[in-house]
Amino acid sequence: MISTVTISTITTVTTIAAMGLTAVISVAAVVVLILFLTTKELASTSQSSSPKLIAKFLSIGILPLVMAFVTIVAIKIAEVLA
Repeated sequence: MISTVTISTITTVTTIAAMGLTAVISVAAVVVLILFLTTKELASTSQSSSPKLIAKFLSIGILPLVMAFVTIVAIKIAEVLA
């Protein structure tokens, strides 16, 4: 009986900690996406070649972050509807 309660408590604490870590990673990914998009927009308006090169390199990181953002939004919608 005691071991069952202990195992259940540990599983619950682990789940809560994992959900907290997931939330932190999700927020970090969204913040990085916003920073990348803002930097790319500002760099692409410049006439110099160096900022345009930066904007080109930022495009590489934006696509995976957009896919992560869409996944986060889809999961949150599924949580609300379920």
